[in-house]
Amino acid sequence: MDNMERAARENQTIARLKNNLESPLSNLLDLLVATLHENFPHYTGVYIYLLQGETLVLGPYRGRPTEHTRIPIGKGICGRAARVKHTVVVDDVNADAEYIACSLQTRSEIVVPILRGDEVLGEIDIDSDIPAAFDARDRAFLEEIAQLVAPKFAT
Repeated sequence: MDNMERAARENQTIARLKNNLESPLSNLLDLLVATLHENFPHYTGVYIYLLQGETLVLGPYRGRPTEHTRIPIGKGICGRAARVKHTVVVDDVNADAEYIACSLQTRSEIVVPILRGDEVLGEIDIDSDIPAAFDARDRAFLEEIAQLVAPKFAT
């Protein structure tokens, strides 16, 4: 996918989410994972985790199923992102001691916390079968999406 096509897909994704902000949160998050998975081929698996107490609980997803439906804060890449409260990019999951394998094919991962101030509400977790698949553009795009959906979470 070239830069112009990617920009168009990013803009369409943002517009689609904005047009559905009045939907119930579960519908909005399902739309989010479906749209990301369908439009960005390097996003092999797209998962939403919702914070419940001190545990990240799997919500809607597209891609390979995961056995990791509950992740304590501080465990794995998802737990690290919740603990440090900022995006974590891992170019080579096999070289990261905290990585919890979901699939043997996964090579890289990006986890973007969904925040209200400094409170973690949930996370967008994306796996790729491509090493070092995520760049600054992915990070900025996914952080924009996290900011867009954050107000939909109950207070």
